[in-house]
Amino acid sequence: MITIEDSIKVQAVPEKVYEWLVLRFESDENYRAWHPDHVSIRWIKGSALEKDSILYAEEYLHGKLHKLKFRFTKIVPNRKIEYRALFPESLFAPGNAFLIEPDGEGASIFTATGLLRAGPLFKKLAKKQIEATRLHMKEEGENLKAALEE
Repeated sequence: MITIEDSIKVQAVPEKVYEWLVLRFESDENYRAWHPDHVSIRWIKGSALEKDSILYAEEYLHGKLHKLKFRFTKIVPNRKIEYRALFPESLFAPGNAFLIEPDGEGASIFTATGLLRAGPLFKKLAKKQIEATRLHMKEEGENLKAALEE
């Protein structure tokens, strides 16, 4: 199992970070404002960040357009959003999360985590894709930070 993770300190309380994230999932325009590789989203079941809701998303990862469906599995307002890709991506990517932790000084630590089910051969063959995904996660965190601190 490979864990891809990126954390960034944001000068905003967890409630503001969570509110900003919820807005990213309410429209194509808001989703695209988060990262230039984001294309579109729509809710297949439920709505923005409700447990068991299903999101269809299109975004570019490692230069290729991906059409993905995600089920939101656990929502702890202002603290945690857990979601997982649906089949067939779930075979390789069993879970993802956004964590928002207060730092005790009025700021937050935002952490994005993704799990990949992979052995040594996959790690070697998919090295560029894994690094591109890691970079995408980092850029999402930096964009979140910039938007909330401007």
